[in-house]
Amino acid sequence: MAAIDAFAYIPLIATFFVAVILFSFLIAINKKRSARISFIVFLSIIILLCGIIYTLIHPGMMVLSMSVFCAVFIFIPYCVITVTFPSKKIEVNETEDAKKQTVEQAIYPETNLQLDDEKKDLLDISLDFIKYSENLFSDRKEGLTKVMEHINKTLMTVTHADGGAILLIDDFEDIISVKSFFGAFPPPYRLPADLPHKPIRVETSFKFATFPLRDNIFGEVALAGKPELITKPELDDRIYQNSPEDFLRCGSYIFIPMKIDDTVIGEFALARKLGNTVFSQEEFDAAVALANFATIAIHEFSSVQEVVEHNEIAKEGDIACKLQQLLLQKKMPAVPAADVSVYNSLADGVCGDFYDIIVSRKDRISFAITDVVGKGMNSLMVMIMMRSMLRLIVNTKQSADTILTWINHGISTESAIDHFASMALINYDSTTKSINYATGGSTPIWLYSAETNDMARISEASEPVGVEKSTIYKEYSRKLKSGDILVMYTDGLVESLDENGTQYSIDNLIKIVKLNHSKSAKDITSLVKSDLKHFNGTVKQHDDQTLLVVKIL
Repeated sequence: MAAIDAFAYIPLIATFFVAVILFSFLIAINKKRSARISFIVFLSIIILLCGIIYTLIHPGMMVLSMSVFCAVFIFIPYCVITVTFPSKKIEVNETEDAKKQTVEQAIYPETNLQLDDEKKDLLDISLDFIKYSENLFSDRKEGLTKVMEHINKTLMTVTHADGGAILLIDDFEDIISVKSFFGAFPPPYRLPADLPHKPIRVETSFKFATFPLRDNIFGEVALAGKPELITKPELDDRIYQNSPEDFLRCGSYIFIPMKIDDTVIGEFALARKLGNTVFSQEEFDAAVALANFATIAIHEFSSVQEVVEHNEIAKEGDIACKLQQLLLQKKMPAVPAADVSVYNSLADGVCGDFYDIIVSRKDRISFAITDVVGKGMNSLMVMIMMRSMLRLIVNTKQSADTILTWINHGISTESAIDHFASMALINYDSTTKSINYATGGSTPIWLYSAETNDMARISEASEPVGVEKSTIYKEYSRKLKSGDILVMYTDGLVESLDENGTQYSIDNLIKIVKLNHSKSAKDITSLVKSDLKHFNGTVKQHDDQTLLVVKIL
């Protein structure tokens, strides 16, 4: 029986040695930092070792059982917490490792070899570009400028350049413009004839310079899309030598296009003055490597800002549109001797149209329709101002042209507002079935004549409201008959497009009015709405659409 008890200690001794080996491995792993080992793991193994040693010296299972229980009791909760709440620190380290791997692939995609010290320095600088730009994401006003200044100075330091510049391409105008400039940069282009040859004047001129994409070194390199090291400018016909001052004499240059998916978005330019050592091939290679990642940093920063600005504009537009809806009449007022109907469809984020029907008295019922140029809160401000002034003045005996002139003067003198609007105003006298009207801008007034079964525009295009405060608008008067139909609309209606890019046009609107002149104003607007939706198909509406129909009874 004693022999059997002795054999029972063999697994216990084996467990002891396994635990010692495991403990040794954990210490080695922790020293090399190849993985992070929690002190909980060490504590569990130490408790287990202590229990085994005590049992070997003092035979008995009680202490061993308690040590195993304690080790498990400590270790199991640790595992549960680790699974449920992963370490944020490890995630950060993994992110940093991923960034380094991304940088390495961006700069040296042709190799999977370990980086030497020089390349590791470039890798650290490249990571610095990303970190620096990330810290400035919240700086909407100066963030991009600061990022480019930091990159420009870094490139100058790495290459020991006397001057550096970053230029960006304007896709709409086919020009490349200087956005960041430091140091002494002998101009490799023809200076303006009227520019004094003084260092401060030349530097200031270059700081705000723009160049076409041809007939100069900046544009030619950008179009070619390939980096260039120029050590003998006198042999390069793309370099222009200004004279005679020494500070204008060309030295050596590095030009590196900023490319994103084979699209050139700008250019890095570095210069050394004549008399200094020309740029070496190693400096050129380092500049190209850094420029690749600097381009990504600048592009990503610009993209993030565009997304933020778009979201803010969209949010502002949503708020403006909700306020716009509050301004629009929910129920048509009763108009004597006339049948009135409105079709109004608002586009997301535009906030450009509003209409108003004001019944002051029997001899003054005002119909107004307005299309404010612009979007968001600015256009809403113009809309509110025009609506307020209109409702204040129409209750007087002033004619339509005077009302429009006063509104224009009020909008034009508001220096904080840089938007204008088109507006059509009709004052209807139900006792005589006559109208006086005026228009500002391109918003028209059309009249269907029941007598001739013809439809014609009765208004003329004029200066928009808000452009010039001295504008005087013209008044027109007309006698109407029963069955005549007044039609007012904004350009978003007739300029809406179908799937082929064809506009709805005034012709379709005229056709519906003429064919359905005997129907009510509500029926006519409903038919236009249905026809317009059928015409547009699946094309998204890009502008507010408003139609006001007044049928004389």
